Amino acid sequence: MDAKTAILEQKTALGIEFGSTRIKAVLIGADNAPIASGDHEWENRYDNGVWTYTLEDIWTGLQDAYTKMAADVKEKYDITLTRVGAIGFSAMMHGYMAFDKAGNLLVPFRTWRNNITEEASEKLTDLFGFHIPQRWTIAHLYQAILNGEPHVADIDYVTTLAGYIQWKMTGERVVGVGEASGIFPIDSETNTYFADMIAKFDEAVADKAYSWKALDVLPHVLTAGDNAGVLTKEGAALLDMSGNLEAGIPLCPPEGDAGTGMAATNSVRVRTGNVSAGTSVFAMIVLEKNLSKVYPEIDMVTTPSGHPVAMVHCQNCTSDLNAWVNLFREFAQTFGMEISTSDLFGKLYNKALEGDADCGGLLAYNYFSGEHVTGFNEGRPVFARTPDAKFNLANFMRVNLFTSLGALKVGLDILMKEEHVQVDQILGHGGLFKTKGVGQKILAGAIDAPVSVMETAGEGGAWGIALLASYMINKEENETLEDYLDAKVFAGNAGTKMDPDPADVAGFEVFTERYKKGLPIERAAVESLK
Repeated sequence: MDAKTAILEQKTALGIEFGSTRIKAVLIGADNAPIASGDHEWENRYDNGVWTYTLEDIWTGLQDAYTKMAADVKEKYDITLTRVGAIGFSAMMHGYMAFDKAGNLLVPFRTWRNNITEEASEKLTDLFGFHIPQRWTIAHLYQAILNGEPHVADIDYVTTLAGYIQWKMTGERVVGVGEASGIFPIDSETNTYFADMIAKFDEAVADKAYSWKALDVLPHVLTAGDNAGVLTKEGAALLDMSGNLEAGIPLCPPEGDAGTGMAATNSVRVRTGNVSAGTSVFAMIVLEKNLSKVYPEIDMVTTPSGHPVAMVHCQNCTSDLNAWVNLFREFAQTFGMEISTSDLFGKLYNKALEGDADCGGLLAYNYFSGEHVTGFNEGRPVFARTPDAKFNLANFMRVNLFTSLGALKVGLDILMKEEHVQVDQILGHGGLFKTKGVGQKILAGAIDAPVSVMETAGEGGAWGIALLASYMINKEENETLEDYLDAKVFAGNAGTKMDPDPADVAGFEVFTERYKKGLPIERAAVESLK
């Protein structure tokens, strides 16, 4: 079935994901391949000590991305888009959006990037015997309680960005299980929140005498394939400013960028894994068995079907790298040279492959914000070198690529070297992999394992949530998500595989030791630049 017929017959699925720097809409056809897209660039704000996006940022960005996607459909196929087969929404996981009974946002959206819940994180981890990262929704809620913030008494609903969008589109207070696993710990036996931990939380805050219990204000949990409501007239009007989009379209459970990354890389089976590398970077490994103990560097989440996943989530990846590339752009413009973005990144990234395996002794920290894996609540980007280090462009670009994965390697070394987790394949996706072969080669060296990248890697999570929407309406009876992806999406497409270069592996080990030893430099930078 060609794309135009798929659109006319509503054999399509639309996925929209709110990434850290881009909101992207991807429409896929009956064969699950992208047929139209649109995006909107945005940036978080640091306002009164909190990383946030305003509600205006959220809605104008969503509407712009949808409008561009619909315009792409009109230009390519001469069709005014009025319906699709299904819709899925996704967003960067975690964070805190609290609403009162009237639907008013009680405090500005607190995103995953905030490291302001250390006390709550530690107390909940002790209470549950389960690692609760600072960015998790329940940590934000409990920290607000510990802070004595008056808005907590007025809470009627607490959710994430993906859950908020779903609520406004359908009226349903639901999230997918993968997204839920970044809100509160999930029991993979029941695919919902651990009942005993919910009880412990309610008991811990009982003295506050709030009118609500945890289950009253948290979103309901669904799994991949479940129907998560239909687009209301109000939702359609919010999404499509032209008024052409019709109500009644089914929506799949909203998922976080971790879950959509797993779907987009076919990494939902046991012994598979993926690395999503953009503004932040995280690795997801689907486990055969539970880890032997709790690690503060490792988060336990789930696939969109509810299988347990070990997650190494790092706050920082390409932001500092992009800043350096933009500095080189400014340099070129000063001399009257205009260089395309793809050429600029391509040339500089490939230059890194000419550098010394260990980056010539250079050291860098890409900490735009705090980094919990290495114990930082705040960050300061730092580049350092000794006078005798080999300081040239190749090594400079190489060290900035290495450090984009530096904290990730610290966490993955725990899984691979201490827990001896076995992985059959790792797939990479996200912006780091857009320059062919470079990010893939660096990652393979970092983890000492083969890395595959698919042609769809650049589509990322928007395509992943579109696949989950497609699965909901197109799955056979009792067909699992794993089987659906294998047979109907990725059949014959395992991606381009790259084995680790022993020189890169050895070089990354040397760099990692330097990275760990140099952490006091980063701490000094944080203290001295306050």
